[in-house]
Amino acid sequence: MELVFVLDCADPDALADFWAAALGYERGGYDPPYVALTDPRGRNPRLLLQRVPEPKVAKNRMHPDLRVADMDAELARVTALGATVVRGPFVDDGWPTTVCADPEGNEFCVIVPPGKEQA
Repeated sequence: MELVFVLDCADPDALADFWAAALGYERGGYDPPYVALTDPRGRNPRLLLQRVPEPKVAKNRMHPDLRVADMDAELARVTALGATVVRGPFVDDGWPTTVCADPEGNEFCVIVPPGKEQA
């Protein structure tokens, strides 16, 4: 079995650049309706960006968490790539968290695991 995540979007070819840079993944070419993103280290699941006709209208039922050591640095990095901050930062059960959205509005969280903060 292989676990692959699929993210519905309006323009997978354009959104692939954001997610490839945000995740440090390599992107494949656009093979309608998909663009595949893969972890060059082979440790994390593939992400398929799938073109769909309907727009996003509500909060994602599933979203990625980017677990990092430095919240400020990661927020600066992903917003420079085109993300927006939706809410936060706040602390959720001891986990510093910021909810962000990719350029098409799909939510993801930037999280610092407790004890992982940079000094």
